[in-house]
Amino acid sequence: MTTRISELPLLAPGKKQPRINFRKALRHFKRLIADKEDTAEVFHVVEALAGNAFVRNARNFRQSSHAREIMDRNVDLPAMLDDHDQLRRLPAGSLGQAYVRFMEKEGLTAAGLVAEYDRYGNGQKQPDDLAEWYSNRTRDTHDLFHVLTGYGRDALGEDCLLAFSYSQDPNLGIIFIAYGGGMEVKKELSHGIPVLSAIRQGQNLGKAAKRIAYHDIEKLLAMQLDDARKLLNVGEPTLYRKAMEMCRDQGIDPYAVASQTAAA
Repeated sequence: MTTRISELPLLAPGKKQPRINFRKALRHFKRLIADKEDTAEVFHVVEALAGNAFVRNARNFRQSSHAREIMDRNVDLPAMLDDHDQLRRLPAGSLGQAYVRFMEKEGLTAAGLVAEYDRYGNGQKQPDDLAEWYSNRTRDTHDLFHVLTGYGRDALGEDCLLAFSYSQDPNLGIIFIAYGGGMEVKKELSHGIPVLSAIRQGQNLGKAAKRIAYHDIEKLLAMQLDDARKLLNVGEPTLYRKAMEMCRDQGIDPYAVASQTAAA
């Protein structure tokens, strides 16, 4: 008999919370710089600097108003998000339709991100504690965050989104990659382009927004994109857009900047 998610312990008996290891984080960050498509390195950095973040974030989620309902339903998010035919049936202008356009344009799938995580970890299918289940939930909604926030998959867009995500569910590894990646981007751009300011704004926007992972993702997908942003209080990424405009004005392709450092 499968254990209900709401009955899982915060941390499985015998499982230890990882110790913060800056040396390991730096080693894997350097590998990420060398190959930005190696998403497994992101997970290594996040784990190396997590400390008690996974347990703390899961505990905070469990105390939120709709947590029990979300846990009892336990929707398979990757399967739902990859059912593009079903999402296309949602109303025009919905978050779901915008998500499909984004994923197909970028050649991404939710299952692909899970596969990268399995390559990093042990490939375990059923979480044995709430910390792991909630961590998977935040992983599976990463690309949905792109659509809700308006941050692209260029290096700066990814760094801004990570800063936003950090404020939603704090983990030292996430903010380490955000600003570390930002410094790599800044090396290649002229003075005046607001790289670090855009990342800091992303962090502030994430703090001001409601916790997206605390909401029913299926219901959000059916909403008009603008309405979902309003409900979640997701602000405008003005400095990121300014940086993108300045890049275009200078003939710079944002996707070619720090092309080996974006934390995808």
